[in-house]
Amino acid sequence: MSQVVDQLAELTAFRDRDVVDTTLVTSLRDLLRPLVVTIYRAVGDDQDRRWFKRACLALHDVAASSDPSWTDMQDLPRLDTMPLHVLCMQQQASLAQPGSPYITVFPLLTDRDVWGVLEVCTEEALDVTEHRLVAGILSVYRNFQALLDYSERDTLTGLLNRKTFDEAFYKVAVGQSKAVLVDDNTPLAEAVAAMETERRHIDSSQPHFIGVIDIDHFKSVNDTYGHLIGDEVLLLLSRLMRSVFRFHDKLYRFGGEEFVVLMRCRTEHDAQAAFERFRHAVEGFTFPQVGRITVSVGFTVLKAGDTPSSAFERADRAVYWSKTHGRNQVFNHASLVNSGDLADDAKVGDIELF
Repeated sequence: MSQVVDQLAELTAFRDRDVVDTTLVTSLRDLLRPLVVTIYRAVGDDQDRRWFKRACLALHDVAASSDPSWTDMQDLPRLDTMPLHVLCMQQQASLAQPGSPYITVFPLLTDRDVWGVLEVCTEEALDVTEHRLVAGILSVYRNFQALLDYSERDTLTGLLNRKTFDEAFYKVAVGQSKAVLVDDNTPLAEAVAAMETERRHIDSSQPHFIGVIDIDHFKSVNDTYGHLIGDEVLLLLSRLMRSVFRFHDKLYRFGGEEFVVLMRCRTEHDAQAAFERFRHAVEGFTFPQVGRITVSVGFTVLKAGDTPSSAFERADRAVYWSKTHGRNQVFNHASLVNSGDLADDAKVGDIELF
């Protein structure tokens, strides 16, 4: 019993979702001694759903592995390649498949939906006690994820909120991780540190970009139709963001009509194309009662030595240029500087956002 309590304490000791998932598979590996434990997340839209491996740990592995966060959707296995897992999600109940190995899958749920499965591969079937143990730990895991959602997500849109941006910025763009706070001598710390080191090494191969999205004339929407309709516009816009941007792009609502995207692309041209796709999607969408709206977008590549405020400030200056030069446009800060439309302000901003 004390070992279970220790594992639960470790599971709820972190605020980083990647580390929480690594802790979950590590805890179940230590408690059950299975062959492999894997967390799969279902990603993509209804027409093309795929399995994304969040964390995988075999019995004798030192560190958990996962699919790189920027993996191309087409490289991931389709949902129908693992029918047992699909059925588990549909029925929202644990299922088993006898064989070698013996596979047991458990649904991973939030208060709103089923987002994935936990797969446990063993030599023999889990007994009743082991099955209840997994179900109990997953209940704690689900409750803890709900607490993270409450603290990290905007209550209206479900997008990440402003206060989470700083940590994500340093994690994906600078390669710093503040989540590993356990004793370096523990096996869990070794696993987490190894996984974080590998992720930082691979992440550095392509640049990151921050984009700021602002709804044009949103004040007139609230003044004309009321704040309830304005909230509906914000909610529908957030859904468009989820459908247009990739599953691994980080989407934020900073407040009011201002949204932020933190993403990884090969080139500035690719980033420009991504934001143009979103601008066209908004322009072509009919919002109930309101009709058509547009957005102005500015973006910038993240530079060495950037702080969240300095990067945001560059993207925001590009947004301001868009809004004062016709709106419904996407501008790259670097392009505006190169063309002489904006001054080259290389200094880091002194005012922090948070």
